[in-house]
Amino acid sequence: MSHDDQHAKVAELLKEHRFAMFSTIDERGQLVGRPFTVQEREFDGDLWFIVALGSPAVAQLRADARVGVTFSKNGSWLSLTGTAAVVDDHAKLEELWSAGVEAWFPDGPSDPNAGLVRFEAAGAEYWDSPGGGISTAFSFVKSKITGERMEGDNAKVDL
Repeated sequence: MSHDDQHAKVAELLKEHRFAMFSTIDERGQLVGRPFTVQEREFDGDLWFIVALGSPAVAQLRADARVGVTFSKNGSWLSLTGTAAVVDDHAKLEELWSAGVEAWFPDGPSDPNAGLVRFEAAGAEYWDSPGGGISTAFSFVKSKITGERMEGDNAKVDL
């Protein structure tokens, strides 16, 4: 598979995922993951998240920009590595705003604690089982019975 095809595969898998585990590095050097919601679905190498500016995640980003973002759903898994930064762009915040975000920020995009994080992907690795969760379970059982490797697609991609 060509690099362009692999990049397209990463973009395709991302469209299927709305929720991510966003991992930062804390003050002790330990990885810390928490659920974040992807706000923009078109993948051009960046992902956008709306965050609480006073959160530990933001403090950790400001100390160390290295981040991992992982996704899992119905037989596909995606892991992205890169860097992230808090971005002060009120127009972008309003563009990405949705009614769902108001559960955390009831004052809307003007909430002083509402902010943006832009993640810039440097690399990815994906595992994809054709046919989704049921097919994955079937492939697992088949591999146990036949002793053959499970079917699926896996690649590392430089972004």
